[in-house]
Amino acid sequence: MANIYYDSDADLGRLAGKTVAIIGFGSQGHAHALNLHESGVHVVVGLYPGSKSWSKVEAAGLTPMTVAEAAQAADIIMILTPDVGQGKLYREEIAPALKAGKTLMFAHGFNIRFGQIVPPADVDVSMIAPKGPGHRVRETYVAGQGVPALLAVYQDASGQAKANALAYAKALGAGRAGVLETTFAEETETDLFGEQAVLCGGVSNLMKAGFETLVAAGYQPEIAYFECIHELKLIVDLIYQGGLSYMRYSVSDTAEHGDYRSGPRIVDDHVRAEMKEILSEIQSGAYAEEWLDENAEGRPVFNKTRADEMTSQVEEVGRNLRRMMPWLNPKEVKPGAGGA
Repeated sequence: MANIYYDSDADLGRLAGKTVAIIGFGSQGHAHALNLHESGVHVVVGLYPGSKSWSKVEAAGLTPMTVAEAAQAADIIMILTPDVGQGKLYREEIAPALKAGKTLMFAHGFNIRFGQIVPPADVDVSMIAPKGPGHRVRETYVAGQGVPALLAVYQDASGQAKANALAYAKALGAGRAGVLETTFAEETETDLFGEQAVLCGGVSNLMKAGFETLVAAGYQPEIAYFECIHELKLIVDLIYQGGLSYMRYSVSDTAEHGDYRSGPRIVDDHVRAEMKEILSEIQSGAYAEEWLDENAEGRPVFNKTRADEMTSQVEEVGRNLRRMMPWLNPKEVKPGAGGA
């Protein structure tokens, strides 16, 4: 069982008199910066010159700096920029400012786990990874609550890395919900696996396969979309509230029987074997190497796949149906638009 820590286990006073540099002001960056600031921590925000976020940081009452300036000024440096660019950013802007006694922090272990960032031995290296998007981290903090987070220590040069990371988690609001102890390797490998095999890759392809099966059998695409995609939120919300048992309690007996009867035929031994292979590719570093190479080459496969998916039948049908339901606050991503 995981060790779980709360506000009572953390001492916010450990951050007194220290400067925390939040590198990046995107989804996670803005939440970390604002939450820590409102918890009484001295925060600066590191941005690239000309960043559109510069004025947003100033409007929030925070101090923007270049990444190099922020890293130089800070005792604790939290890197919250996209994974694939962190290695270059670290080598060029952050590494020159690192010295004994400083702390390097992350919200995802990718670059440490796969050797894209190799910190000097005399700095602490730790992780506080909220288990929710940045806007939720911010919303719950403002409401007096918090999003659970993961804590890991990769390098403990000071002997105080864990205690300091817990103080950061408390300032972020995570200690209100619970902070689970893990390792950089476990967080990275399980996160990538969950995204690929279940949360993004698994679920999206399961929905598409169901939609395409019904359409190929002659059913109306709109009906297929409602049955295989739109209603998934209802099921996930029930699981989110009370697990699989609550979902099964809430649906009809016929639906529950279908779960038991047909679910194992969809997720069969072949699927489990593929999951094991995907996990093996993550653990070996093969996936990381593939993704880093794809980025180095300008993302040709990724960009083509993104464009093809955005113009698929299932997406077109979904866009039209969502326009019928304005209460959903529907969002539309244009072909050619990038992601977070």
